[in-house]
Amino acid sequence: MIEPDTIKLLRECDAGIKMGVKSIDDVLDHVKSNRLLELLQTCRDRHEELDRDLQQLLDQYGDEGKDPSFMAEKMAAMKTGMKLGMNDGDGTVADLMTDGCNMGVKSLSRYLNQYAAADEASKNITKKLIELESRLAVDLRDYL
Repeated sequence: MIEPDTIKLLRECDAGIKMGVKSIDDVLDHVKSNRLLELLQTCRDRHEELDRDLQQLLDQYGDEGKDPSFMAEKMAAMKTGMKLGMNDGDGTVADLMTDGCNMGVKSLSRYLNQYAAADEASKNITKKLIELESRLAVDLRDYL
């Protein structure tokens, strides 16, 4: 029998990956530095690689996954639009992305603890995603 925690954890990771990729895509046109652009594109690519692994697990369990909440997407888009509208540049992009990474790490860590009965494959994907978000937040410090 599939542990319900496994599906719940995978769904939250699915929503988190989708939110992360969308957030990166939303700021790429505002990046000035080639190094920052490469950093964000590489992170997006790694999110998409994790997503492929995640989708395989969701398919294995017969689940469609989860999209980010409508409100979370709209609030993030509004914040991004307002901040970049006032100050378009690498510092603003880094600030926005750092906030997003920190929220992702916090949420995913909470879900990892909340769904402790999830299988190891699901926990490992969650840990990889947390590490990816943490690493990006550290790498973005050069642009703050």
